[in-house]
Amino acid sequence: MEKSAKKQETESDIPCEKLNFSSLDALRQAVFNLDFPLKKTARHTVFSDGAPDSEVMIIGEAPGQDEDEQGKPFVGQSGKLLSAMLSSVGLSRSEVYISNIVFWRPPGNRTPSAEEIAFCMPYVEQHVKLAHPKVLLLLGGVAVKSILNTSEAISRLRGSISAYLGIPTIATFHPAYLLRSPGQKALAFRDFILLKKTLLSQH
Repeated sequence: MEKSAKKQETESDIPCEKLNFSSLDALRQAVFNLDFPLKKTARHTVFSDGAPDSEVMIIGEAPGQDEDEQGKPFVGQSGKLLSAMLSSVGLSRSEVYISNIVFWRPPGNRTPSAEEIAFCMPYVEQHVKLAHPKVLLLLGGVAVKSILNTSEAISRLRGSISAYLGIPTIATFHPAYLLRSPGQKALAFRDFILLKKTLLSQH
């Protein structure tokens, strides 16, 4: 009886450093079962979209209103711009894998807090390990600083290749920022070209 009781513990009862999932499905189920204050104010848990076996994994910040309503990342105006930029380098949304640092919409679309990011990051790390892409693309300051554990601005990191878990990692502006600052789209386009070149170099 004791053994079955232990099996019923949720993953949130297990110390973060001991998290270990055998598959993306197991991780997804664990994330959906998490109990966290931010989840209570959101309509949906937003885990991922696209092709889990893709060579390209894209990680953004957190769901916005559209994403919270539909339960998928990058489905609003930011998603349309992301799809257009992927298309510009010969990639389609359906053939990449997309997620976020935080799985629930912060109220009012505010920036996720340090506590919220810290809670989700062990699951994000597992997500990247299980997806095991050939290239990782980070969109926006929250994703960049959380994944690369840096305080450097995107303007200093973009245009070059970093690494996360041994995976070539490229930082660029979040599409929502580009919608507000269209003058930066040319720089972001260069980052997508770098993404495509890096991907081709892995073959």
